[in-house]
Amino acid sequence: MFENIQRCPDVVMIEEKQAFPAEGRENAFAAGDVLVETVPGAEALSVFVTAEKTPVRKVRLRWIFKSRLRGQVLGDAWERSYGDLGWQHLMPWQTLPWYALVSQGEETLGCGVKVRPGAICSWQIDPVGITLWLDVRCGGEGVCLNGRRLAAAQVVCREYRGIRSFAAAREFCRVMCGDPLLPEKPVYGANNWYYAYGHSSREDVLQDAAYLAQLTEGIKNRPYFVIDDGWQRERYCEDGSYEEVYNGGPWVPNGRFGDMASLAAGIREKGVLPGIWVRLLQDDRSPEIPEGWRLPHSGGLDPSVPEVLDLVRETVERIGRWGYRLLKHDFSTFDIMNRWGCEMPYEMAGDGWHFADRGRTSAEIIRSLYQAILEAARKYDMLVLGCNTVGHLGAGLMHLQRTGDDTSGLMWERTLRFGVNTLAFRLPQHGTFYAVDADCIGISDKIPWKYNRQWCRLLSLSGTPLFYSVRPHTMCPEEEAEFAGMLRDNASRREIPEPLDWQDTALPQDWLLCGQQVSFDWYEPWGLRVACATGPIWEKVWREVSKDL
Repeated sequence: MFENIQRCPDVVMIEEKQAFPAEGRENAFAAGDVLVETVPGAEALSVFVTAEKTPVRKVRLRWIFKSRLRGQVLGDAWERSYGDLGWQHLMPWQTLPWYALVSQGEETLGCGVKVRPGAICSWQIDPVGITLWLDVRCGGEGVCLNGRRLAAAQVVCREYRGIRSFAAAREFCRVMCGDPLLPEKPVYGANNWYYAYGHSSREDVLQDAAYLAQLTEGIKNRPYFVIDDGWQRERYCEDGSYEEVYNGGPWVPNGRFGDMASLAAGIREKGVLPGIWVRLLQDDRSPEIPEGWRLPHSGGLDPSVPEVLDLVRETVERIGRWGYRLLKHDFSTFDIMNRWGCEMPYEMAGDGWHFADRGRTSAEIIRSLYQAILEAARKYDMLVLGCNTVGHLGAGLMHLQRTGDDTSGLMWERTLRFGVNTLAFRLPQHGTFYAVDADCIGISDKIPWKYNRQWCRLLSLSGTPLFYSVRPHTMCPEEEAEFAGMLRDNASRREIPEPLDWQDTALPQDWLLCGQQVSFDWYEPWGLRVACATGPIWEKVWREVSKDL
């Protein structure tokens, strides 16, 4: 039997000071001019923060248990996961972003906050109690509320009995998100990154689209071909050489791609739907952008500046006018925070910087960015795929979410860490928050098909988006025919699979797929390499040592 924390907390800390009951206010706590209100309700415990003059950084809510808590714990990730998800013993010092599950035999407890909160939220769980951290900073400094009542979070807590922990996780995700934005049909197709790595052209894209059409011939639900990084003007130098370092805007095509509207039409003529990648908060080479629009610590565009959101909308709408119907927007968390999720052990933002608008929290500002993107995309019926985005802030504002760091067309271990792991442990969010995209199948001679075919089979029957990257007509006929069948499977809805051994390993091998138990052999004869770099820089290194790229 677990204790419910959907009640007034036992201890409230504001910064490092204990807050005490506010005079004349029920379930409210004060420290100086900062007031924290907790309002119990049938569905959630609402938490509000108000301050007149004090810049507020962090608030802690603590619930103390009458009996000792035991069991295994599973948390989420700040943005994408990095091969770091899995059930663990209680570690009191561990930060669990957004929500936490505690499994004890046939009972599971879920503690979390409803999606799109006004604070960056995380949990700590120990045998004595549970602590919720509300990071209400504006960037890395305190938010100046100036008397505004901030809706910081809606705390939810549910106990599940008689069902397995995976089913409990899915049910709890439904509690946290009552309004997911979901694609009408399964989304699948191709993305050229994991074989081209930006070395692409208009002709290459049309060949890729024709090959995708061939593989999916006769399927009523048509696939998407997503043009990844490499189409924008600054990706190639004046002499035609590829620019390795810079992958930002302005978001106009280079000479290798030409008119993007006619290219989108050409993709459609091949019988597939056009999609495109963009990095909306990186534009260092447009001279008309004032320095005041940029974040001082990262150089990324500041989404708290109204003109920046206007620029974002303008870019998205231009892409929509060109005819693209899937928008993959990338890098925004890094461009705001100047670090990857794997570099955020305890908090998303480092100290010493703030957005131009000091009156809103980071969570509110990031949420407004996602809202602006969705509003512009909706004018052209574009699906929105967020990559390097904050899932808990984006649920309900994006159709698909890239839930893990990059897989690979060169290194199998990377696909296992960042593909299989994220699929297993963020699969409860599929269909409850958005469609979960665990990233591509990178098909090349660097990874034997006997391994990639397993990853492909799992994705094909998972009901989650299946995107692949392969140079056209490089698979043998038998592999190609098998692969086409898997694409056909993925094009129709499937029941959500279950990783049966997910409480025993971070790389589940035993899965319940379409009512049957299937075991996968992920491991090469020598096991798993430990040298598996995180972040996009590793791809540059591997490009340099791969003669064929």
